[in-house]
Amino acid sequence: MTSRLRNVAFDCANPHELARFWSEVTGAPLHPHDAPGDPECEVLLDNGEVLFFQRVPEPKRGKNRVHVCLRPDDRTRDAEVERLVGLGATLLEDHREPDGTGWAVLGDPEGLPPV
Repeated sequence: MTSRLRNVAFDCANPHELARFWSEVTGAPLHPHDAPGDPECEVLLDNGEVLFFQRVPEPKRGKNRVHVCLRPDDRTRDAEVERLVGLGATLLEDHREPDGTGWAVLGDPEGLPPV
């Protein structure tokens, strides 16, 4: 018997704003009942899994033990980094090489690295 992933939960200060950001990142919709000010919001991924955002009172401290690695579907890595920065991400570390290898570490709009 095994388990399958149901959701990935993000503790945050503003669930709706962060869920909207990730909705734009992934192209997946917010749950239709989610609204600004809600204590919990969801992004409904097309594979049935959920990005779940919940308000918590305490600020983030220390390094995240889980992070999300992204790969663009229909654009270059560099174009995707620029798109994500335009959506509100912050470029934290740039390990990209001119030959197309390497990666970039981004923080989301609440400063939670990495994206």
